[in-house]
Amino acid sequence: MDSSVSQQWLLLLLVSTAVIVFARADLPGTWELLVENAGISSMHTAVTRFNTVVLLDRTNIGPSRKMLRKGHCRSDPNDAVLKHDCYAHSVLFDPQTNQIRPLMIHTDTWCSSGQFLPDGSLLQTGGDLDGIKKIRKFDPCEPNGSCDWVELADVELSAGRWYATNQILPDGSVIIVGGRAANTVEYYPPRTGAVSLNFLADVEDTQLDNLYPYVHLLPNGHLFIFANNKAVSYDHVVDKIVREYPQLDGGPRNYPSAGSSAMLALDGDYSTAVIVVCGGAQYGAFIQMSTDTPAHGSCGRIVATSPDPVWQMEDMPFGRIMGDMVMLPTGDVLIINGAQAGTQGFEQASNPCLYPLLYRPDQPVGLRFMTLNPGTVPRMYHSTANLLPDGRVLIAGSNPHYFYKFNAEFATELRLEAFSPEYLGPDRANLRPVIEGVPETVRYGERFDVLVSVSLSVVGIVEVNLGNAPFATHSFSQGQRLVKLAVTPSVPDGDGRYRISCTAPPNGMVAPPGYYMAFAVNQGVPSVARWIHLGS
Repeated sequence: MDSSVSQQWLLLLLVSTAVIVFARADLPGTWELLVENAGISSMHTAVTRFNTVVLLDRTNIGPSRKMLRKGHCRSDPNDAVLKHDCYAHSVLFDPQTNQIRPLMIHTDTWCSSGQFLPDGSLLQTGGDLDGIKKIRKFDPCEPNGSCDWVELADVELSAGRWYATNQILPDGSVIIVGGRAANTVEYYPPRTGAVSLNFLADVEDTQLDNLYPYVHLLPNGHLFIFANNKAVSYDHVVDKIVREYPQLDGGPRNYPSAGSSAMLALDGDYSTAVIVVCGGAQYGAFIQMSTDTPAHGSCGRIVATSPDPVWQMEDMPFGRIMGDMVMLPTGDVLIINGAQAGTQGFEQASNPCLYPLLYRPDQPVGLRFMTLNPGTVPRMYHSTANLLPDGRVLIAGSNPHYFYKFNAEFATELRLEAFSPEYLGPDRANLRPVIEGVPETVRYGERFDVLVSVSLSVVGIVEVNLGNAPFATHSFSQGQRLVKLAVTPSVPDGDGRYRISCTAPPNGMVAPPGYYMAFAVNQGVPSVARWIHLGS
């Protein structure tokens, strides 16, 4: 090849590289590496009211990369790998300092479920092997505290729960739905044992596809339960299905073919609930162990409270399995993590989907999805995404292997990252409100004031939105909820502050009792949240 041709090829390569770099840099959102080695790969993640984060893997994974405190080893004669286990399989992460503290779990939490209780403690249920009927609690503390997991000795689950889903109810109790070979529901605190839910058996296919059902508490008090490609409305008071929804086209949507699901923000008179289900694997990919079968890119959206509900279909820019849907303080939904081919399961996916998407519910069909700045770390099977009180999204996990494996194409991932949506960009810093005053406790229906300060003068309504802290695992944030409060226009209160009059949600059907992150949102830019407790 002569020198002129070589120069042309070099120029073309440089231009192409520049275009790619520019395109990535020009897309909204930024990434940052928080911790190079968290010690564990987080399969389950939850943010506490003390702004710390519980990361949880499983016990029978072999050695992790974090040791337990001296003298706190776990003994399990049935563990095939470590009968005397001195490694941590859960840790507490402090995003303020990026410090990691080991926590100790006693029984296997593999593919388990969880939910925060009204008192702020994390209820954690089921798993595999010796943990399949166990109930655990984590009562969070200040970052410099010594809180740890406690396994309840006086109570256990009525049925083994592996791949189940938890949802807090209006009275503060928790329903536990489904699981492998468990087509039932039960409650914590316990009621009368497990209750049959034949719907889960009816939608089970030859590769299951009914595990980790999507469960959303509707503002009428009923539960929207979605499994495989069908959904029902369930009255948990009388344990009865009260409604069947139309089938969602596009193939299975739950484990092992999972996309993700979210209930959009509740607002106005809180009578309307909209559910979105996006992505999934093609039927048969799991059975055939096909790593290159393209994922679905379709989304279904349904008004679950409508007298005549129908699925409205639209397509994402990318096919995606194992994506996480995170409710942002603004009411938009971040779709992040996952792969574009294959299915859930160990080493059964390929082509990581590095591009996050922003789903904007108020836009018309065809304009709702915005492609965001891509990451560089594949987040495949067993990865998580959680909203932090400062508005960033914590990204953790990804271990598509039975044990930890670091010399693979998609290695076990110990890094913790944060994705900052466009609203945290420096060009919007002058719009970002600061909450100067908010009550620590609010009762249902109560009117209360929030004081905020903003660098630029306030124009328009400043929203006050309550977001809870869900339990994220296997592409679904269990219990996730955002409630937009009724507010009056802000009025100047002196010293650059503004007073906003708010009305708390009317009841536990709209917002179950517990701790919420209260965000002030000014022109689409959220404040750092302040935690408030909501109840009767």
